[in-house]
Formats: sequence, C-alpha cells, structure tokens
Amino acid sequence: MSQLARKLRTIDYFTLGFGTMVGVGWLVLMDDWLQRGGPWGGILGFLLGGVLLLPIGYVYGKLVMAIPDAGGEIAYAAKVFPPSVGFFSGWMMMLAYLVVCPWEGVAIGSLTAYIFPELNRGELYRIAGQPVFLPHLAIGLGLTALITYVNFRGIRISAAFQNWTTFGLLALFAVFASCGLAKGEMHNTLPPFSQGAAVSILLVLQIVPYFMTGFESVAKCAEEANPAFRARGFFRAIVAALLVGVGFYALILFVVSYAWPWQELEHRPFATIYALEHALGARWVVNIVLIAALLSLLKIFNGNFLASSRLLFALGRRQMVNGRVAYIHEKNQTPVVSILAIGALTSVGVCMGKAILVPVTEVGSLACACGWLSACAAYFCIEASATQRLIAFIGAMVSVALIAMKLLWFVPGHFSLAEWIALAVWIGVGLLVRGQATVRVATRAALQEQ
Repeated sequence: MSQLARKLRTIDYFTLGFGTMVGVGWLVLMDDWLQRGGPWGGILGFLLGGVLLLPIGYVYGKLVMAIPDAGGEIAYAAKVFPPSVGFFSGWMMMLAYLVVCPWEGVAIGSLTAYIFPELNRGELYRIAGQPVFLPHLAIGLGLTALITYVNFRGIRISAAFQNWTTFGLLALFAVFASCGLAKGEMHNTLPPFSQGAAVSILLVLQIVPYFMTGFESVAKCAEEANPAFRARGFFRAIVAALLVGVGFYALILFVVSYAWPWQELEHRPFATIYALEHALGARWVVNIVLIAALLSLLKIFNGNFLASSRLLFALGRRQMVNGRVAYIHEKNQTPVVSILAIGALTSVGVCMGKAILVPVTEVGSLACACGWLSACAAYFCIEASATQRLIAFIGAMVSVALIAMKLLWFVPGHFSLAEWIALAVWIGVGLLVRGQATVRVATRAALQEQ
C-alpha cells in the first residue's frame, strides 16, 4: 500500500488548526451573536470558552505527539477502550468537520449574491420554506469541485492553499479592524449584554464548540509531517491556533460593536459590513471585508474537507467502514476514495440548502464535544502523572458540560426536535455502515478459513 505524503511543517499545522476553526461566522452570523449576548456577552462568551478549551487543547497536543495517527480520537480511544468507542468518537468528529463543508458551499452563494443581487433568481425548489437558487447552487457545487481537486492533487498543494488564504485573512483583518477602532466609540457597545449577563454569556458559550472546532484537526494530518519535523511542533501549532482563534473572535465582536451601535445590528444580515461601512462612510472597506471573508471561507472549507477525509480514511483503514476508502493514490499519495466520498457528500449537502443544514450544524457542536470527551478520557487512562490526569479530567468535565447544554431540556438553547432527528439519523447511518463493515470482515475471514 502507498503511504501518505510527508510534507507538512509547523506553520502548515498552525494554518490548518486556525483555518479549520475560523470561517465566515464573523460576517454572516454577527447579528445572531449580538442577539444572543450583546457585545460583552459575546466577547466574554468566546473568551471563557477559549479558557475552558485550553485543557482540551493541551490534551490533544500531548496525544498527537505520542500517537501521530490520522484517526485522532479513534487511535487514542483504541489504546484503552473497546473499538466501538473509537468508532463512535471518530464518527461524531467526522460530522463536526463534514457539516462545515456544505455550509461553506451554501455561504459562497449568499456572499456572492450580496455583491451581485441579481443572482437571487432562478429558484429551483424550496426546502423547509427556504429557496434554493440555481446561481447559488452552481457556485457552491463549483467551489466543492475545486476544493476536492486541490485535496486530490496532494497535501503540499492543499497546505499551500491553506497558508495563503489564512495569512491573507489575517492581513486584511488587521486593516479593517484598525479602521473600525479608529472611527468607533465605546458608548456604541452599551448596554453590554442582550438579556442579562449570565444568560447572555451562556447563550454564546453554547455555540463556542462549533466555532472553535478545528484546533484538534492538526491530529488528523499527523502522519503527513515532514521527516525533519519535531513532534513538539504539533503541540505548539494546536495551542497557537486555539489562542489566535479565540482572540480573533473576541476582537471582531469588539470592533463591530465599537464601530456602530450594536442594537442597530441585531437583525441586519452581514452586520459586520454594515457597521464598518457606516462608521467609515466609505465603500472601499466593504470590498476589503468581502475579500477577507472569501479567503476565510476558502480556508475553512479546505481545512474541514482535509480533516474529514483523513478521518474517513482512518475509519476505513481500521475496517470500521468499507475498507475501500483507505485506498491511497500512488502518485499523489492522497486518500483519493475518501476525498471523492467527502466531495460527494458535500455536494449533496449544498443541494439541501441552509434550511436543512441548520439543525445539523447544532448537532456538530455536540459532536465535537463528544470527540473531545473521548480524547480527554483516553489521556486520563493513559497518563500516570497526577497533574496530567487532572488536566485531562478538567477537559473531560468541560466536554461533558458542553454536551449537557445541548441535551438537557431546561438549559436555554437546548436541542429542538429537528436537532434530535438529525442526531438520530447520523448515529443510525453510523451503525449501518459499521454493521456492514463488520459483516464484510467476518465473511472475508470465514472464506479464508475455508
């Protein structure tokens, strides 16, 4: 069997972790963030979420150094738990990454239509009352094909794509954030909370797992490190991605609410653009924000596509799903079948539009918390040091709390019926493919014995 190419450096792992984490939520969902928590509820929610995730980031940094396996949570769980635990962890984490891909395919259509409103025509059909337009669908599917091709060609090309888009975003962010801070006023951030400090922070804290999922994606490409790469680089890349990601979210919330009275932004689509354009009284800043958003969209799409394809590859290699998805292209040294499968699933998701993707996205928050819990529990069992086990325990408790916030009916923002259905469907599909793989392996073993 061919091996995965070994090309990645520390900077590549940083841009993978940060790029997989930060997408275009800061542009298309800013109004929702402000509705949930107000300026300071949002800022404190993300900062608190970042602090709570530090033990989890620490655990992943240590685990990937010790077990550089594309399976990530699957491999960690395999050290101490039955295979079913590893499968469930990997299957849930794959959903957390996978659901982002069609979201970006849908978002590129909305972003393009903001610039060219005439694209909001040619309605093909409706799903849950939401229209799907032909131009939006064509753009989303075209981008999916591009990302699939980039990943098919090789990890070095995918990493270069990730680096350019990530640092391009950060450079443009520095430009428009500085402009917003120069023109804004502190009284625009008042009142600080949308509905009381505790509730505001809690409602924002609930969405942090979804928007912070990505720092642990470093583990999914651990087998593709350059031969000269030092394992300590994994840890540094994960911690740096986590800290920069939290800082980015907190700062963009402050910049937007500082630039323009935040209560005027609560129900405005693309509130980030509205605030900066009106604060500066100039159209050029809109172009900068839109270019930054496009770069951010491309990198998060590529990063999540890369991570989900490697998880599917790892599941196939362990015969937990159809083993064909573990096939590696001899020339490009990429898991070509897994890449094509993720591309196909993404295309189906793009065709469903944002109405169906909303409940699945909520499940994605729970899914990543399940993966984090599995990794922390495995590290707790593997480590003998009391200090290391304490860190793992704290990480596990944070993960349990994040899961509970979605499952417990008395917590604001808990799962609705649609989210419960989406979770049941994903688990059901997982049990089906796992069962088929088990039967296939058993049948092959029986034939060999004969």
